[in-house]
Amino acid sequence: MVVMGRIVAPYGVYGWLKVVPDTEYLDGLLDYEVWWIGKAPNWRETSIEQAKIHNDVLLVKLVGVSDRDAAFALKGQQIAVPREALPEPDEGEYYWSDLIGLHVRNTEGVDFGKITQVLETGANDVLVVRELKPTQVKGKDGKLREEYRERLIPFTSEAVPEVDVKAGTVLVDWDADF
Repeated sequence: MVVMGRIVAPYGVYGWLKVVPDTEYLDGLLDYEVWWIGKAPNWRETSIEQAKIHNDVLLVKLVGVSDRDAAFALKGQQIAVPREALPEPDEGEYYWSDLIGLHVRNTEGVDFGKITQVLETGANDVLVVRELKPTQVKGKDGKLREEYRERLIPFTSEAVPEVDVKAGTVLVDWDADF
């Protein structure tokens, strides 16, 4: 399953829902007739009865959700579609969900860790890369705790010259000290 959005609130009294899609276009989620609602690994299949765009959210009426209480029970649930339902990305394009977990190394061979998140900033997307091994740090209370270093790397062709989803690797042109 690929998470494509989330239900943020009920809307009105007749079972409508406010949905925030994680798609390039606001109405991109409406391209899929069947949605899977829930959180991994507990998904249930549902379909859309009606939908419309309202400001920066989708308003959706799902089959079987007929009142505000039923809609409220779905608040916070994720919306997903099966990976095989998505079109193949063009050359040099990637689904964010395919990038999560890829191993990142820079051009000097320094291991940066794995991609944990992709952020949209407006100018360009940003990869959040977390080191695999924690560093032991002494806190103010004198106790040792583990900290993971995170790097924010712009997802541009200059900073990320190579992505190999099949091999599970990403090569970055990024200084290890930055």
